[in-house]
Amino acid sequence: MLFRVSKIALAAAISFFLLLVVFNNTTDYGSNYGFVQHVLAMDTTFPGNAAMWRAINSVPVYHVFYASIILWEFVAAVLIGAGTWKLWCARKADAKTFNRAKGLLVAGLTVNLLQWLVAFLTVGAEWFLMWQSKTWNGQEAAFRMFAIVSLVLLFASRDDKELADS
Repeated sequence: MLFRVSKIALAAAISFFLLLVVFNNTTDYGSNYGFVQHVLAMDTTFPGNAAMWRAINSVPVYHVFYASIILWEFVAAVLIGAGTWKLWCARKADAKTFNRAKGLLVAGLTVNLLQWLVAFLTVGAEWFLMWQSKTWNGQEAAFRMFAIVSLVLLFASRDDKELADS
């Protein structure tokens, strides 16, 4: 039972984290909007950068990018939360039932991993060269979250055995 409860707790913690991120991004919209704006504008990358043709200088596009990030985080949080609830409800069930209940959780964790990998580490860091900015570089945070969510996905997706008789 300890492993099952551990998986549920870690999944719940990630859902809670993402809900706080969504809350912060919507109630303090301007703080992280500035991050998105500067990354897309590439205005703090190396001077004379040959890839500046990639820069986007459009306020509506900044808002669309930022809204899509917030929505992506929200969808992941809801999927992970629903998956966590499903596991909680199946925590005392046989191993086959508990293992089958992991679908939503795996989907939510995967959606979140794709966000860190695609939106931040690929599009932000590589396409818009966020790695060149000393001020607007979110690679460390994105990698940290990618690593945490990856570990939880690996742990949670491991097959569970039958519960020992008490």
